[in-house]
Amino acid sequence: MLLHHALQYKSWADRRTLDAVAQIDQHCFPDAIAFARQQLNHMVRVEELFRARLLALDEPHQSTNSAELPSLAELDHRLTRSNEWLQNYLHALTADALHEAVRFKFVDRKRGMLTREEAIFHLVNHGTYHRGAIGHALDLAQTQRPADTYTVFIHTAEPQRREP
Repeated sequence: MLLHHALQYKSWADRRTLDAVAQIDQHCFPDAIAFARQQLNHMVRVEELFRARLLALDEPHQSTNSAELPSLAELDHRLTRSNEWLQNYLHALTADALHEAVRFKFVDRKRGMLTREEAIFHLVNHGTYHRGAIGHALDLAQTQRPADTYTVFIHTAEPQRREP
C-alpha cells in the first residue's frame, strides 16, 4: 500500500533531516539551528495532536508550537517515536477503519474531519513541507542538505529500480 511506503519515506527523510540539523555549527549559525528546532518542534507537536485525535484522547498541546524549544536530542526522540507509532498504527488498521471519519477541533477551536487515511497522509505531507523549510536553514548554515525526495528514498531502498 502506498501509504505504508509514504510513512517509511517520512521516517527516512525525517532521520536524514535530523542528522543534517545536528551538523549545524551552533556557534556560527545560532539562528539557523533555532529555526530548524522551531520547525521540528512544530512538526512533532502536530503529530502528537493528530495521534491524540486518532485515538480519541485529550489533546496534549494547546498550540502547534511552544515558546520554549526542546533540545535537538528531545525532538529527535519524539519525532522518531512518532514515526514508529504511525507505522505501527497504520499496520494495525483494517480497511474499514482506515476510511473511518475522525472529527476533532483544531487548536484554533475550528472543527475538522478527516478519515484516518487522510490524517496520516496529512502528516506525511506536513513533514515534507517543513523539511523543505529546514533545508533552507541548512543552506544558510552552509550545512549539507540531504536529498530527501521520494525518488531518492525508493531508489535507495530498491536499487534494482534504477537502470544501470
